[in-house]
Amino acid sequence: MMRATTDGVILAVRAQPGAKKTAIAGVYGEGATAQLKIAVHAPPLEGRANEALIAFVAEAFSLPRRAVEIISGESSRSKTLLLRGITHADAERLVAPYLHIS
Repeated sequence: MMRATTDGVILAVRAQPGAKKTAIAGVYGEGATAQLKIAVHAPPLEGRANEALIAFVAEAFSLPRRAVEIISGESSRSKTLLLRGITHADAERLVAPYLHIS
């Protein structure tokens, strides 16, 4: 779900556009293929869901929006994000409370 790089942290995300509210909804999948499941209120039209996802992740990880980039999966529900300016340990600490949501 998450791994350290020289630029920051790579985060695997499973987006759920068109949700009632934007929030971390738990984990999608298991093991090496697990993704952080994030419900996004914005619809998947004209990049609105991607923009809302970036804004939410930036706020959740206390990063500026420019520090969060979708590096793959822009038109898919499964996305890979690069979070610049955060350590792997800090990212894990912020995500840990959501890992036991069913």
